Amino acid sequence: MENAGLRPEKLKPAAKPEDVMALVDTLGPIKLVPIDGDVVLRAVQVRAQYGVHFYDGMIVAAERGGCQKIWSEDLNAGQKYFGIAVENPFV
Repeated sequence: MENAGLRPEKLKPAAKPEDVMALVDTLGPIKLVPIDGDVVLRAVQVRAQYGVHFYDGMIVAAERGGCQKIWSEDLNAGQKYFGIAVENPFV
């Protein structure tokens, strides 16, 4: 998604702007978790407790937004962070 939004020419074949817009519209209903001091503090706690990189810790810290599952190819699939399981979307 990041590459499609920022650098569609990197995709093979290149993403068409209308396809990227359709994807963004599809993802529109997803609830966003604002980054505030509590989320950053939680990310530091995740890093200390689980040993993940800070930015992965930010993803885990977003669980305070009420997520039920973490989709990530970078975190360990099947592992639970604060009771929320990780699934790899590419497996």
